[in-house]
Amino acid sequence: MKRSTVNNIIAEADGFIRSFGYRLPPFAYWSPSDMKARRDEIGGIVDARLGWDITDYGEGRFDELGLFLFTVRNGRAADLTAGRGMLYAEKIMISRRDQLSPMHRHVVKAEDIINRGGGTLALELFASGPDGSIDRAAPVAVPTDGVTRHLAAGDVLKLAPGESVTLHPGVWHAFWAEDDDVLIGEVSTVNDDLTDNVFAEPLSRFSGIEEDAEPRYLLVSDYEAWLGAAGR
Repeated sequence: MKRSTVNNIIAEADGFIRSFGYRLPPFAYWSPSDMKARRDEIGGIVDARLGWDITDYGEGRFDELGLFLFTVRNGRAADLTAGRGMLYAEKIMISRRDQLSPMHRHVVKAEDIINRGGGTLALELFASGPDGSIDRAAPVAVPTDGVTRHLAAGDVLKLAPGESVTLHPGVWHAFWAEDDDVLIGEVSTVNDDLTDNVFAEPLSRFSGIEEDAEPRYLLVSDYEAWLGAAGR
């Protein structure tokens, strides 16, 4: 993706998020130079990979295959192992109308996907087979706001604004917005986008960046190059 395109997506996303009364934390608006100057005090941001995240899954078709994300908070894998501490994460995301977030599952992370406003959020769901692959025959049971829904393999669950679904590890899911763009909330166990996304097709979780402009803000995928390696 071109950096100029990333900058434009960030500006549009910020306006869309604000239109629903949601406010990002102050660090969202720190410039790259601000973050470099404060590097010694922002280990909690860098290590947890909090911040802006825009992906076209390496395919170069963001409007068709892509997702906007901002990680607001994130715990540590060590806390999950210990069974206490900060065991949770939160993201705010935007799925554009008819923009696909492709079929994938998580090994560790359980997540609530919440339609915070806009159009209808559609999710195609499958169970995992014994080897972790997509089971195209088995039914899927998912909690939706405390009520379990029983679906056939490959059924599309549609969430109106205010509705949510809980996806446990191993549930294959792809999603997109219908009717209009959707503001999506994600509340989950600790998030590790470097290792815990298994895609049905060979895709990249993060996009390469063509530096045709100065970054408005850094993406989480910029941190290592711009600020030094994170330590999780």
